[in-house]
Amino acid sequence: MVTYKEDYVSNSRGIQLFTCSWKPEEQQEPKALIFLCHGYAMESSITMSSTAMRLANAGFAVYGMDYEGHGKSGGLNGYVKKFDDLVHDVYSHYSSICAREENKGKMRFLMGESMGGAVVLLLERKKPDFWDGAVLVAPMCKLAEDIKPHPMVISFLTKLTRFIPTWKIVPSNDIIDVAFKESHIRKQVRDNEYCYKGRPRLKTAHQLLLVSLDLEKNLDQVSMPFIVLHGEDDKVTDKNVSKLLYEVASSSDKTFKLYPNMWHGLLYGESPENLEIVFSDIISWLNERASVTNQRLETELKQMDDGISMQK
Repeated sequence: MVTYKEDYVSNSRGIQLFTCSWKPEEQQEPKALIFLCHGYAMESSITMSSTAMRLANAGFAVYGMDYEGHGKSGGLNGYVKKFDDLVHDVYSHYSSICAREENKGKMRFLMGESMGGAVVLLLERKKPDFWDGAVLVAPMCKLAEDIKPHPMVISFLTKLTRFIPTWKIVPSNDIIDVAFKESHIRKQVRDNEYCYKGRPRLKTAHQLLLVSLDLEKNLDQVSMPFIVLHGEDDKVTDKNVSKLLYEVASSSDKTFKLYPNMWHGLLYGESPENLEIVFSDIISWLNERASVTNQRLETELKQMDDGISMQK
């Protein structure tokens, strides 16, 4: 039995952001907290629901939210004016959940898909010791060449960004067609009124490009435990950069999984058989780390004890 709840919170700019949670039955203490970061143009309560249910049924408390301009949240649909603001909104909400009395002492894991993977990596950069680990699913550390416009087009559109930031004029392939292998899932995403389906807005595309370039150059800075998963046939984000992240990240606990014949949408766009493989890897990784001694918590408790001792 999983308890599902929805709510809204206001960000620092006064925009209402949609939030949701999936928790194991009341008498079951969650193994750990998992915070979902959805992809560009997607949302949490519908497209990420099957993922959250799997994790909640495995004993984890799962939290989601829709970014400004996404899903059921306020703001111009599909518009990311400043990626740093988006990351700040996510940190502000998720850190407030961690601070709740019932969540103190519980391990905190981030889980990001595609653009959400970029959000996760920037959350770690913002406060490296706050999180206990991350699941990175086809993270946007670099956009695949198949979906990027020609460099001359990028240069021209970058100049226009200052004047018409919200215009939907960025030439791009239909992401839905190349992201999700199963045709019925493609139809579900197209029928989902909360998923943005227009061409990328100029400013949004520019922000995503800048973030992916920044992350690609700083992969070695990633220090938290992580598992990165990528489909071998992904045409949206670059599998080679996920492999590079695994190779150069400073983390001492890192895992890389490359799945033959799978696409970009590993969490819900594949066949039931493939989904079982992916989630078996994810849940096994989480279970192993949720059962070990929480080094972050021990450090925090020691610092608290040291502070109390100094005051005496």
